[in-house]
Amino acid sequence: MSRALRKELRRLAAQRCDYCRMSEAFDPLPFQVDHIIAEQHGGATVLENLAWSRMHCNKRKGPNIAGIDADSGQLAALFHPRRQAGDRHFYWDGPVLRGRTRSARATIAVLGINDPDFVAFRAELMDEGVF
Repeated sequence: MSRALRKELRRLAAQRCDYCRMSEAFDPLPFQVDHIIAEQHGGATVLENLAWSRMHCNKRKGPNIAGIDADSGQLAALFHPRRQAGDRHFYWDGPVLRGRTRSARATIAVLGINDPDFVAFRAELMDEGVF
């Protein structure tokens, strides 16, 4: 992957995880490039198929392209940050990320975005006014 492509992806994501919205500045681990549609599923290494991701979110997502929406019990495609608008799918309930759609709820569950430790950390950052 070219340095220019990586730089553009990071810029598009505003140096935040495309999934959980955590800033690079508050994660001690380096962020990673995620293939939204994994290469094993035919996903290309092009900007439209890449997400800037925290290591935790990327490792939990893996090659998954779908998950189960707990509200409906139905299979739902995971959120696609290059094709879908985050504000239409997610909202913040304090430090907890909630899903408006099946896709968002499935993504939150598969990626473990509301892990209690991450919720507590986001709450601290919100108290400091930096998240």
